[in-house]
Amino acid sequence: MGTLVTLHLPPDSPVADLPWIITIGALDDNEEWEPLVCGPYERPHALALAQAVVADEDLMAVVEPLLPLAGADAIRDEIELARAGHNPDLDAEDFDADDEPRRTTPGRPPAEAEVRAGFARIAAKLTSAGQ
Repeated sequence: MGTLVTLHLPPDSPVADLPWIITIGALDDNEEWEPLVCGPYERPHALALAQAVVADEDLMAVVEPLLPLAGADAIRDEIELARAGHNPDLDAEDFDADDEPRRTTPGRPPAEAEVRAGFARIAAKLTSAGQ
């Protein structure tokens, strides 16, 4: 059985509405192959697809938000925030170093038609952002 890693988000987090990507790689450090990055997906689809892939294999899947930044200055700003160790979308009180890893139940893997409909919704969000 593989491992699924993702952010624990509060129920009302705006990060949940971002596009999400899946990075799948070897669970064992002795395996040498480049991880596969796929997406973007809507968060529930990303979680369910990642869980389905790693369920019966020794793989690790990391499901994380994709930041649709439209310019070099926006990217530089995010780099500075990352260097400072600050993520404005996630509050420190949401995390406790003593917390046990949380189990997630992503649900059934979405059908191809559902994923493609999600792609369309993501594209609509990305093209209408800032208008």
